[in-house]
Amino acid sequence: MDGDTMYSIGDLARRTGLSVKVIRFYSDRGIVPPTGRSPAGHRRYGVEAVARLELVRTLRDLGLDLSTIHKVIDREIPLPEVAAAHAEALAVQIRMLRLRRAVLAAVARRGSTPEEMGLLHKLAKLSEDERRRLVDEFLDSIFGGLDVGGEFIGIRRSMTPELPDNPEVEQVAAWVELAELSQDPDFRASMRRMAQQHAAERAEGDGTLVRRDAAALVRDQAGSALTAGIDPTSPAADPIVVAVTAQYAYVVGRPDDVDLRRLLLTRLETASDARRDSYLQLLSVVNGWPAGESMAPELDWFIQALRARTPG
Repeated sequence: MDGDTMYSIGDLARRTGLSVKVIRFYSDRGIVPPTGRSPAGHRRYGVEAVARLELVRTLRDLGLDLSTIHKVIDREIPLPEVAAAHAEALAVQIRMLRLRRAVLAAVARRGSTPEEMGLLHKLAKLSEDERRRLVDEFLDSIFGGLDVGGEFIGIRRSMTPELPDNPEVEQVAAWVELAELSQDPDFRASMRRMAQQHAAERAEGDGTLVRRDAAALVRDQAGSALTAGIDPTSPAADPIVVAVTAQYAYVVGRPDDVDLRRLLLTRLETASDARRDSYLQLLSVVNGWPAGESMAPELDWFIQALRARTPG
């Protein structure tokens, strides 16, 4: 076919696969105008109409509106500029679809009520600035007013979730659960007590020791007992309890007596809150970090062992 070939709407429909109705609509909108008319008054189109219709179909499949398509075809706006803007718009849509999928998956998994679903959806839709304010407010409730030099700065940073710009669905779902957990007043109070106890441990002693917190001491000693299958209430657990309490007494600069064991028991019971493990696991998913090992088994074992040997 040469450049003088003229097509009817039916011809264009057969060549492009579009319906006559759709081609007539594009023609009426001036997107694919006719080149002329037949003697009977029917519209006729040049060979360029085929290329225009193929481009229109491609741009429509990509989601562009007809007004923008008209301007692109008439070269009123450059196609690369339109493509870049539309790609960004699609990226926003993809993020929103991920958010919606994460909320629906969380609702399905947890059997949430309509009220809980509303909260999950609200948390998922927060902007980056809103997420940052929510996290800062949560961490302030834990660490605010506690002063142990710069140590808590690093701890606070290690507890800060940072959802990436293009998160995976699992990261969004983890963020939603983490945000919901951070709003639990009882969990906040538990984490605040833990931070206060941590600060107290660092303040005790003679100031010359490289101090380790109680949970870390337990992890080092109780792990082998768990591996060996030692009953925490059996005599075989005695050396482990003695080793931990002796180290803890040295760390805090106090005698290894009943009062110290009661203090240690209180601090370990606070640290064994299962919600803390949940927060850390969710944090790892959100930030894309390797999942850390839970200290819950060691803490549970040692708490049983220490409780069995602590009067009152």
